[in-house]
Amino acid sequence: MRRIPIPRRGARPAVESFAPPSASDDIVDLERRRDQLRSRVAELQWDLGGLVYEMAIRDHIKVDLIVRRAAVLQDADAELNEVERILRTEQTGASGACGTCAAPHSSGATYCWQCGMPLLQQVPSEAISAP
Repeated sequence: MRRIPIPRRGARPAVESFAPPSASDDIVDLERRRDQLRSRVAELQWDLGGLVYEMAIRDHIKVDLIVRRAAVLQDADAELNEVERILRTEQTGASGACGTCAAPHSSGATYCWQCGMPLLQQVPSEAISAP
């Protein structure tokens, strides 16, 4: 049986204050994500090395399995590199998110590292007015 909490008589309900996220919150989140990705990449590298070693000593190499594990490592490493690049360029405040997949990108990125979509919009030459 599920119990539903009943507030005591005269008790004030808890009021959660809402504060919009600040730029420093974004930096903290990116730093936290960077730390998570560093750990994940190190773990994936360790696992991949151990996998290849075990296959080699047993003389039973499965290339397809190695390639699949390496692809997972490559994805995590690409995200780590992008997060680190965004953190390096944070002083200029120039970064954003992909319009297609919402992956973060730095100001110098031309294509999204995750989905490959172009980040810059093409503008027809007729739309550009001469001064």
